[in-house]
Parts: sequence; structure tokens; C-alpha cells
Amino acid sequence: MEENTLSVLQIAPGQYPKQVEIDNDLKALQQAVGGSIGASYPFSDPVAIVYNDDGKLMGLPLNRALRDEHGEAYDVVAGTFLVVGLGEEDFASLTPELAEKFEKKFHQPEDFIRLGHRMMVIRVPDEAVRPEKNKAAPSKDAGLDR
Repeated sequence: MEENTLSVLQIAPGQYPKQVEIDNDLKALQQAVGGSIGASYPFSDPVAIVYNDDGKLMGLPLNRALRDEHGEAYDVVAGTFLVVGLGEEDFASLTPELAEKFEKKFHQPEDFIRLGHRMMVIRVPDEAVRPEKNKAAPSKDAGLDR
């Protein structure tokens, strides 16, 4: 039986993951990632990463690194992505256990520095993570016009 809404993790660049409810349809998935969707299944858990398939080509901000079993980054997701559960034939809500596991896995925002043909991944310290509701509003002290 298909769920009408999905409980998933939404992970935006520079932000902590948040659990959200979205409609279980293509349009809602596309809206959540800002374009055509791609899906990847890099984990042994029954989850998928749903991302903007053209995110890197569109120049969306780099978000989180995907790491191999040794902790080495092998790819980077660009733009906002979702972690969704997998049902028998389609996406499903995350179980509370999987939501917690992947919230911890992707909790800390990351920044990326290009070094020639390599990429350095830096975890953003908590004090540098801006709350989502304030991300568009510069702080009063941000300007140099004093």
C-alpha cells in the first residue's frame, strides 16, 4: 500500500538535517530538490538519496560528501537532497531508527575547498551554522558601512 506522504530527512547546504513530510509523488520530490531527480543507493540500509540530477551542472552549492567504508570521500552531493526509505517497489518513509542514524551521519554541514584536482572536506563548526529561518537575513553586524 502506497503512503500518501513520506517522512524523510531534508538536508540543505550549510544546514542541519531536518525531518519533513512531503507528498509521495514525483512533483513533490522535484520541488524538494529544485529540479529533476536522481536517486542513489550508496548504503546497505534500505534508504536512497534523492538529489537534483543536474545539481552539479547547475552549479548548486556543494552540500555533503559521500564516503566509502574507510571514511574517504568519493563523491559530493550538490544542492538540497533527501534521505528516503525504500519500500518494496517505491520510496517510503524513514523508520525512526533510520531517520536518527542518517541525521547523525549527515548532521554536521560541510564546506569544500578545491586543491588542484582534489577536494578538501571541512566540517563546519556549530558556531558557523546559521539557523535556517535566518539564512537570508544578514546580521546587523555583517555590514562594513559603519
